[in-house]
Amino acid sequence: MDSTVLQSTFLLTLLLSVGLFFFIRASTKDRTEVMRLVSEQDENTLMSSLKEYFRSRAYRVLAIDAAKNQVTFEGFVSPSWFLAVFLSVLAAVGLGCLALVLSLLFPNFGQIFLLLVLLSPLSGLLYWKKSGRLEKVSLKMENIPSGQNFSSTITVTAHRDELAELQRALQLKTLDI
Repeated sequence: MDSTVLQSTFLLTLLLSVGLFFFIRASTKDRTEVMRLVSEQDENTLMSSLKEYFRSRAYRVLAIDAAKNQVTFEGFVSPSWFLAVFLSVLAAVGLGCLALVLSLLFPNFGQIFLLLVLLSPLSGLLYWKKSGRLEKVSLKMENIPSGQNFSSTITVTAHRDELAELQRALQLKTLDI
C-alpha cells in the first residue's frame, strides 16, 4: 500500500481516537443545571409532592433552611452497566482500528500493537468509578400571585436528567424569564 495513504489513514485514525478519548471522558462530566419551574399547586401541597417524589427516587433530606425556604436532598446515583459496557466496546473498536493502522505502518511490530485493545476495559472502569457519586438537589420555593390563585415557583439545582424527570413526573412548567 502507498506510504502516503497509510500516513493519512493513520492521521485520521489518530484524530478519531482523540475524539473517542474526549467522548469517554465526557461521559463522567457533571451536568448540574439551574431551572425555575412553576406549579399551580400551593407551596405546602407541592412541597409534600416533591418530598414524596425524591423519597421514591432514594434521595434523603440533607438540609432545610427555613429562612431561605430552601431544601437540599442527597442521593446516590449509580452508574449504568449498559454505558460501562458500551464505552468499553467503543474503546475496543477504536483501539483496534488504531492498532491495525499502526501494524500496517510498522510491520515489524504488527502483533505488539494489537495489545492496545487490552486497554479498552479501562474506559468502562473510568466511567464506573467517576459516575457513581452522591448527587445533591437544591429546591428553593416561592409563592407568586397569578390571577386569583397562587402558583408556586421552584428554583431547582440538579443534574439535567433529574430535572427532566422531575418536570415530567410532577407536570411542572418551565418559567420563562
